[in-house]
Amino acid sequence: MAADERRSSVAVLGAGLIGIDLADKIRRSKSLELCLVVGRDRQSVGLARAADMGCATASGGITALLASGPFDVVFDASNADCHADHWAALRKTGTTLIDLTPTQLGTVVVPTVNGNQAAAYRHINLVSCGGQAAIPVLHAVAQHCTPTYIEVVSTGASASAGRATRLNLDQYIATTQAAIRSFTGAPEVKVMVNLSPARPAPPFRVVMTVLAHDLCRGPVSAAVASAAEEVRAFAPGFAVNCVEVKDGRVSVAVEVTATGGRIPRYAGNLDIINGAALLLAEQHAVALSR
Repeated sequence: MAADERRSSVAVLGAGLIGIDLADKIRRSKSLELCLVVGRDRQSVGLARAADMGCATASGGITALLASGPFDVVFDASNADCHADHWAALRKTGTTLIDLTPTQLGTVVVPTVNGNQAAAYRHINLVSCGGQAAIPVLHAVAQHCTPTYIEVVSTGASASAGRATRLNLDQYIATTQAAIRSFTGAPEVKVMVNLSPARPAPPFRVVMTVLAHDLCRGPVSAAVASAAEEVRAFAPGFAVNCVEVKDGRVSVAVEVTATGGRIPRYAGNLDIINGAALLLAEQHAVALSR
């Protein structure tokens, strides 16, 4: 392979639902080379699935990853409580760490909002799956009004939320609220999360409510449509189901379905955050090749 065709070496830290779907996406990338999937327990179902996919695997968490590296990019798909230690261990290796856990550490990046700046950072935080679905729309709306209050309700299938996601729900809410405030300027933000055990499993849905005194339907509706089109570049199953602007209130409902890979269609929450992570890593690979 010629020098200018070199693929960036990457590793996935975490072998849960997010980590295994991410590994599958990376294996299909033309600019990334998946070198390792790391879990904590050698007997975990996730590591067995990764091995069945043909991935190199290791158990032992960050210690095993450090022994096998360095890598150009590491995706942290473990849990928020461990992430600070992971960054402390990796920052001196020169690796770019893309954090898929809701930690509020690193530089917050939403691809369609500030993704063009991501290559400049080595510690990137992707907020949450709900944040990746809501922030592009909310940021677009905020360009045409002055939000005073924003409410976001995410509903996902219970089967699409792994152990780490359930353990990190408090961090998920706090991190998503903070990111929405940062990207919209809204002084008051409320985020709620529902995990539904319904059968058949429902797709990932996010309903957003924005209160503002200076709303105008035409520009807001057009901005939402444009934002959705940009998100579909990395999450094709992203769809806007409803936009309503009335009496100082904007209501937007979006639905995200997974399109391809090893996860069911209802797991759009995994698909959108992993799609964002993959896009940023590929942009990083392009920057390294220059």
